[in-house]
Formats: sequence, structure tokens, C-alpha cells
Amino acid sequence: MKKTPALAALALVAAFGTTALTQTASLAQEGEVVVEMHLVSAKGMGDPLGTITLKDGMSGLNLAVNFANTLSPGPHGFHLHENGSCEAVEKDGQMVAALAAGGHYDPNSSASHQGPSGEGHLGDLPILFVQIDEDGATATKHTLVAPRLTLADARGRAFVIHQNGDNFRDDPKPLGGGGARVACGVVPAS
Repeated sequence: MKKTPALAALALVAAFGTTALTQTASLAQEGEVVVEMHLVSAKGMGDPLGTITLKDGMSGLNLAVNFANTLSPGPHGFHLHENGSCEAVEKDGQMVAALAAGGHYDPNSSASHQGPSGEGHLGDLPILFVQIDEDGATATKHTLVAPRLTLADARGRAFVIHQNGDNFRDDPKPLGGGGARVACGVVPAS
């Protein structure tokens, strides 16, 4: 008899109690990876923001975003960064949020910021928009597609969300003008 995830979860509860159920419920479906995103600051990782569920699709890597209403409304730069760390690192005598994530994932050394469909960094992702209504920012739940990435590319790296939007150019500000890193999550290496 083939065991389903639900049957496996019930078996774990029977054997080990409800803690096992909570841990099993957070597992992704086969072929998916769930990345836990956290707010970041110069002090390090902060409160949970939500999740991004990754899955390879016909048009590229699907990123199912499910965030609480913690980010400021409007556009935010969103990138896959080269290192699998969200730790703050010192630069020029100041601690910088999620600097350990390194730069945008750029395995071809293009040194060019051209957006998710361009020929630059593979880590350039579509703009992440946070909606607003009369009560303020709302939860962000939608799927984005990174047309040049696969799940294998993302493994062992970090997703970073920036404070501002991204124009996918280095003018008038470097790296699209996204500004400070405000959220980060590490993609499991395996």
C-alpha cells in the first residue's frame, strides 16, 4: 500500500505526538521546496514574514508567495542572491542586513542587471508588489515566475527582498535602486 503524506503524518502523531504533525504539515509537496522568509535588520534575522513555495514549471521557476502584511505597500526589488545566508555582516564599520547573502546570483559573470527576462543576472526576479487597501497593506499571495531559473539553481542560495522597487538598470542608482535589504530566506541545499 502506498503511503500518502497525510497517512504518514497520522502515523507520526500516533508514534510521537502533535509535534510531529506540526513539523510534517510544513513539508512541501513532492517536487516543491518551501522557503521561510524573515524580516532582516542590522541586528540579524527578525520576525517571520511568510513563505515562498518553489516549483519548476513549464515557463521557469514558479515562486508562490504567501506573506503576512508586514512589508510596506508598493513595489519591492526581489532577487535570488548567491549565498545561502541571511546574516548581517559588517561593511565600512556598520552592520548591514543580510549582507552575507552576497550579490545577485550571476553564475555567468554578466555583471549586468537586466531583469528576469534579460541576459544579465540570473537572480533578477520579477518585482514583488504589496497591495494596499483602506486598512493598510494586505497579505501578499500570488505566484511569480523566474523564466531563466530552475529549482536546482536556487538550492543553497537566499531570496532577498529590498525596501524599494527595482528598475532593472544601474541608472540612476546601482542594482535598480532597490535599497536596503528588508527580508531574506535561505533555500535548503537539498
